[in-house]
Amino acid sequence: MSATVRNPFQHIVEPLDLKDPKQQFYNLSKLGDPRYDRLPFSIRVLLESAVRNCDEFLVKSSDVESILNWKQTQTQTVEVPFRPARVILQDFTGVPAVVDFAAMRDAVMKLGGDPEKINPVCPADLVIDHSIQVDFNRKSDSLHKNQDLEFDRNRERFQFLKWGSKAFKNMRIIPPGSGIVHQVNLEYLARVVFKQDGLFYPDSLVGTDSHTTMIDGLGVLGWGVGGIEAEAVMLGQPISMVLPEVVGYKLSGKPCKFITSTDIVLTVTKHLRQVGVVGKFVEFFGPGVAQLSIADRATIANMCPEYGATAAFFPVDDVSIQYLKQTGREAEKQAYITKYLKAVAMFRDYTDVAQDPDFTMVVELDLTTVVPCCSGPKRPQDRIAVSNMKTDFEACLGAKHGFKGFQMAPERHNTVVPFHFNGNEYSLSHGSVVIAAITSCTNTSNPSVMLGAGLLAKKAIECGLSVKPYIKTSLSPGSGVVTSYLKESGVMDYLSQLGFEVVGYGCMTCIGNSGPLPVPVVEAITQGDLVAAGILSGNRNFEGRVHPNTRANYLASPPLVIAYAIAGTVKIDFDNEPIAINCDGKAIFLGDIWPTREEIQAVERTFVIPSMFKEVYEKIDKVNERWNALDAPSDKLYTWDPKSTYIKSPPFFDGLTKKLQPPKSIHDAYVLLNLGDSVTTDHISPAGNIARNSSAARHLTNRGLSPRDYNSYGSRRGNDAVMARGTFANIRLFNKFINKQAPQTIYLPTGETLDVFDAADRYQQAGIPLMVLAGKEYGSGSSRDWAAKGPFLLLDTGKTFQARMRFDTDVELEYFHHGGILNYMIRKMSEN
Repeated sequence: MSATVRNPFQHIVEPLDLKDPKQQFYNLSKLGDPRYDRLPFSIRVLLESAVRNCDEFLVKSSDVESILNWKQTQTQTVEVPFRPARVILQDFTGVPAVVDFAAMRDAVMKLGGDPEKINPVCPADLVIDHSIQVDFNRKSDSLHKNQDLEFDRNRERFQFLKWGSKAFKNMRIIPPGSGIVHQVNLEYLARVVFKQDGLFYPDSLVGTDSHTTMIDGLGVLGWGVGGIEAEAVMLGQPISMVLPEVVGYKLSGKPCKFITSTDIVLTVTKHLRQVGVVGKFVEFFGPGVAQLSIADRATIANMCPEYGATAAFFPVDDVSIQYLKQTGREAEKQAYITKYLKAVAMFRDYTDVAQDPDFTMVVELDLTTVVPCCSGPKRPQDRIAVSNMKTDFEACLGAKHGFKGFQMAPERHNTVVPFHFNGNEYSLSHGSVVIAAITSCTNTSNPSVMLGAGLLAKKAIECGLSVKPYIKTSLSPGSGVVTSYLKESGVMDYLSQLGFEVVGYGCMTCIGNSGPLPVPVVEAITQGDLVAAGILSGNRNFEGRVHPNTRANYLASPPLVIAYAIAGTVKIDFDNEPIAINCDGKAIFLGDIWPTREEIQAVERTFVIPSMFKEVYEKIDKVNERWNALDAPSDKLYTWDPKSTYIKSPPFFDGLTKKLQPPKSIHDAYVLLNLGDSVTTDHISPAGNIARNSSAARHLTNRGLSPRDYNSYGSRRGNDAVMARGTFANIRLFNKFINKQAPQTIYLPTGETLDVFDAADRYQQAGIPLMVLAGKEYGSGSSRDWAAKGPFLLLDTGKTFQARMRFDTDVELEYFHHGGILNYMIRKMSEN
């Protein structure tokens, strides 16, 4: 059927303002359906998209009816299409997406099609934020050194991305040094309401990072998808999704004056993990929401993947509009956003219970019950009250190996290892803090916790406190705005004095780009087999993610990161033990230096102002001089360099034919890995450092690289030869075949213990098909593109086998028959 069929809902299109009749919108109230006003606000966004894009081909009238009938379909599996308004990418997942686009152009041309059909049809923004590492810290020039090293390491990748920005329409690249993708999205890229092609419609998106959900805090519906799915959306395909259940999360009460948004989100994360919200939307409502700033809401929405939901939605209200004003959005934009959302009943008053929609179920949190907390030592959902931190760590030390256990023998609990650093003697023990990082979009986008950290640093310095010099401290703001208000408010100097210098604008420690620890520290940890600790204001603390030498990693608010850095250990009871003894011999307690919410809010009102946002984002495209000077080709087809170890034409489309090939049977398969539950994408496709004794390292060495040039797995996601060798390369992978943590397996024909890739390569050379046995929650987490591609390259022999498999939608089944979404799109784009 032709895609030009008239939209059957064209009759509800009308001007938003009679003074400007050319700017119109689909007035959903004109549907005349009483079910609309009972729908959750998040489902109304799905409905509007279906109505606006209805062509009786990709989106049908029956899909609109299914969404309107949401309440009655809760016990059924109902498939609906959704066309997001835009796509957002970061460079770790964005580079392989652009690589795929370039390879798809080649494949379409080989099949006789027009390669320029492979082009984004909706806006796509790619923010380069995952490449910078904490190589230098504690020095005033750390930022510039890290940025220079980032560019030296990644010049080839950046050159490729710059080519992509020229070769593909509708693709915008935000240069390195600009900030973290989700914070830039929140402060700058978010439209809230689109005004495009004569239509107003809700902003919505999918992103190639699981924490895309952060934008839900501003009332923009978005969530993370695999890179492959995002590419399909960029090519004009709707997402085929099961109409989700919506859990109403009611917030009441007001948090006490010492509570941070981080404490709230860690509490919510544990609560919703217990409720069980995997595959569901969570929508926040109730009078407690009005107590939260947009930054607070964004913090809660950011950690949506950690509590397992698809989206964590806060509908737009007056506080949202105030945030748009604070961040420098134009008055005209604020006006039409408000007018449009009110016209389609998507503007929220959280104090008006009459606006509360129907939900699948309702759970509630009284904000007055929230206490200061951290999460760890291995999972973000394992919340611990700060008052229980010491006893919890001591319990974990001796507990059986698992999410809350290190299985350390009792006689080794008090191990102390002395070492020398910069001419002075120190000692480490279990629980010693060796990394303290204020990092991640979860918290650095929130002025209240960042200024709270600054005020705590100020009081700590005034009390004569310091941080031991061997602790790797760092501050990586999510945007230049953060640095501006920290400087203007006068707290930046105090942060610097404690060692928290700005080291870069990017994700950094939160994604494993924590850089090396001092050699004496690593030697002491290794000598004593110590469970050393990392403390970070991030959202992920899975084993092996933050740093190979920190076995215990805790998520905490930025002020608590500084507090534990000063204490030097997580084995401390802040209620009853001093955080430190100052040079005058006085015991200083955390309560002596902790700022109140009122203190923080007073500073925020004075120093976080619209002009800061305007100044930073007006020059965002020109912020990096080295990027501006970077030459890149302008050809429509990319010229692959066979010598490159960063960018390589992938083999996924080799031998692709226009006609589908029938599946073949599989016989005598071997098991490559025997895994348990909760094997995340960090285990399958790690993004951190490339270990010197790994298969990937040996490959790079054979290509003439020295260890200092290995960079990270994340930076090499544009090269399948490296990524295949990095698959299952996490040192914390627990394989039941060898009954220990190691990136290894048994090569069953001979009984040898080999690195996973080396074993898979031997099987492949022998023509033996493979499978992986895994438990529940396999593949949960972010960066799902290489978590799928990597095992494909290790296991696939061109054969398939019959098994009981789950496909949620007809479209998923169609993709499967084609060999994947991209193969489906290539065949589609090659049609005349």
